[in-house]
Amino acid sequence: MSSYLLCAPPIYGHLAPLVTVGRGLAARGHAITVLTGAKYRDLVTGAGLRFAPLPAEVDYDDADLEELLAPASAARGVGAIREGMIALFVRVIPAQHRAVLALLDAEPFDAVLAEGAFTGLVPYLALPPAERLPVLGIGATPVVLASVDAAPFGAGLAPGRGPLGRLRNRALALAIRPGLTRPLREAVDAVLAEIDSPASRADPFDYAYRCFDALFQLSVAELEYPRRELPGTVRFVGPLRDAAGRADAAALPDWWSDLVDGRPVVHVTQGTIDNADLGRLVAPTLRALADEDALVVATTGGRPVADVQRALGGPLPDNARVAEFLPYDLLLPLVDAVVTNGGFGGVQRVIAHGLPLVVAGSTEDKPEVAARVAWAGCGRNLLTGTPRPDAVRRAVREVLTTPSYRLRSREVATAIAALPDPLEVIAAGLDAAVAARRGPSATSGA
Repeated sequence: MSSYLLCAPPIYGHLAPLVTVGRGLAARGHAITVLTGAKYRDLVTGAGLRFAPLPAEVDYDDADLEELLAPASAARGVGAIREGMIALFVRVIPAQHRAVLALLDAEPFDAVLAEGAFTGLVPYLALPPAERLPVLGIGATPVVLASVDAAPFGAGLAPGRGPLGRLRNRALALAIRPGLTRPLREAVDAVLAEIDSPASRADPFDYAYRCFDALFQLSVAELEYPRRELPGTVRFVGPLRDAAGRADAAALPDWWSDLVDGRPVVHVTQGTIDNADLGRLVAPTLRALADEDALVVATTGGRPVADVQRALGGPLPDNARVAEFLPYDLLLPLVDAVVTNGGFGGVQRVIAHGLPLVVAGSTEDKPEVAARVAWAGCGRNLLTGTPRPDAVRRAVREVLTTPSYRLRSREVATAIAALPDPLEVIAAGLDAAVAARRGPSATSGA
């Protein structure tokens, strides 16, 4: 068996998939250490994995980023994106890198597995392969690799078609280069120079795809824009699967039987991160569907259920049911459509169940997720994170009554189901990388 170091930034949506993978690797007998933020110590140790803390200076709280993102808040447009990325993913490189080296110096790991946004490995990946461990990655966001075939990441635009579409993509890329791409590259190279590391081999948006020895993208090609530049080291492995038997039916709410009373069931969620204000999407959806012949099931992502009533300014509609969390492996088979703010992992799981979506997201990578859902034909993109109730109502009616949305989601679900278990693929990839390094031509690196 092998010993693996797993690395992720202290952001739940980036860390949680890595912990799931770590749990699967540990079940196969491997020793797993996870380097991430102290806030998530219990998440890591609760999965049976060893926890290693990031240095305090880069251990931010993903639920309280106001101070860290102050420069981004003061900027606008492309400048806000640039300053946010510098704060979250560039200035952290030296301290993250030192933490990685300290662990690698202290213990005989066999390989590193990192979530694609963990940039502290940029200096380590500058070493020749013979002088370092294999470094593999998982992609827990939409693909951000720059391409002539797609608009720049963050634009929330579907790919244009033909030569005119490619011309549009080039024009957009040139337009943002002075304010985003070039300053980000310069910022990365500046922090690398501080630690005597060579300049990066790739733009920040391309790092995970061009620098890791391999990247396992937790999605399917049917939900991602085609890119001629995508390296062969990137493999679409599909979303991580529900663990059989993990849900506890005994813990279900007493209204659970209402889900099978014959009415269409619509699930609405703002996920676990962008849920501080349930008035953005959950409350408008409950208002929108209050008079519909449907049961509306809302989850708060851990917020108190009372927050929903506060967001509504009154009692729940008669057709609404609310819980902090519900097990998706039990809920989604009973659902007819999902309204979501576009969390990447949640959307993947919904489509894996063949369900149509209405997506209303405006933070993080959510506009890009929403654009992909619409492009793939699996649902509607409301183009805002704060939709009006009438817009939600029209969109929900459309996805419930237009067969093409459900049909397309089922087609993508079939493609997902045809793939081998992503955990098996990732475990096999790590095994192969370790075996190759241990071969007769391998040298003894870090």
